[in-house]
Amino acid sequence: MSEVSMDQTRGLNGTYEKIQRVDPFLWIIPLVLNCFGLVMIVSLTSPHSMEVWGSPFVVGFRQVQWSFLGLTAMFLIYLFPIAFWERLSAYLWMVAFLLSFCTLIPGIGIEAGGARRWIDIGSLQFQPIELLIFAVVIHLSKCLSRSKEAPLKMFLGITLAVIFISIIPLLLQPDIGGMLLLSIICMGIHVENRGWGYPLVIGSAGLALLFPFIIRESYRLRRYVAFLDPWKEPLDSGFQVIQGLVAFANGGLLGVGIGKGLQKMNYLPAAHTDYIFAAIGEEFGFIGTGLVVILFTMWAWRCFKVYKQAPSPFLRTLLWGLVISVLLPFFINVGGVTKLLPLTGMPLPFMSYGGSSLLMMWIRVGLIVRITKEIVGTPS
Repeated sequence: MSEVSMDQTRGLNGTYEKIQRVDPFLWIIPLVLNCFGLVMIVSLTSPHSMEVWGSPFVVGFRQVQWSFLGLTAMFLIYLFPIAFWERLSAYLWMVAFLLSFCTLIPGIGIEAGGARRWIDIGSLQFQPIELLIFAVVIHLSKCLSRSKEAPLKMFLGITLAVIFISIIPLLLQPDIGGMLLLSIICMGIHVENRGWGYPLVIGSAGLALLFPFIIRESYRLRRYVAFLDPWKEPLDSGFQVIQGLVAFANGGLLGVGIGKGLQKMNYLPAAHTDYIFAAIGEEFGFIGTGLVVILFTMWAWRCFKVYKQAPSPFLRTLLWGLVISVLLPFFINVGGVTKLLPLTGMPLPFMSYGGSSLLMMWIRVGLIVRITKEIVGTPS
């Protein structure tokens, strides 16, 4: 990853010229987001850390450890050729699938909020769905790019089959948000490979049929009601939504200043995890949240330029799947925090506190940079 960037440019005929070197901003932009997230996590958790452990940096230091682990993983992933991951995709999917069942084993799985979505590995806690989504992206990309089946048979026999098998452990945990995220990512990969038709029609119909079951649980119904009218129960189901909007209002254009936000004083639950975007809005204002959106947009655009140059269907589909598996959680998190979507508890990529998500995001970056390296090395 030492190559200096020479961005591809658009020629006079409207086509893209071949990229000459690996773009360092593919990992520099995530690093900036990661560091910004670390600053916010320390700012938001310092009162609690000081009260419990006597130091304001305990929670932040844990995230620093995960950040170094993620950067190390990114470099290691970069060292392996894409053909290696293509060959092992089915095995990786199988391991991730079985690991997802470990959350249901007493003594290994951790129960929180009536669900089992975490496993305890020594002193580390890991969420297997992060690995499962990563493995599904690689395996489904390989299967779709190799298939010569008719579009409908491909959709039913490959895309839906991978979705239905993969969500079995998520149904048992249960993790409805994870199921929807995995399903939408798979649909998005199919869209890149074979178009919008079947995913749009069948996906929309399936969501409409499943919606009554999704909101059957009281806590999911309360989230949906809070999305429609949070002021109906401002001290109960609508509390977090309202406090998130208050954080944005407090921040205004320039913010109240780092460390000076009031929402971290137990006014805004999950301020350093799911609601870190709202906390950024309070302490850094519209300028801060706008910067985050711009950085994600710049990263997506640079990935798109690489995507346009991918020499094989597998590389193109894999890159597409990896990028949407980063951007979709971003859109869901920002949409939920700004009340454009119902809350789902989705972390903000590279920025929210949590090791599993951060580690797997960096692994995605490593694979994306590796794809770019192989495209650069491909003869024109």
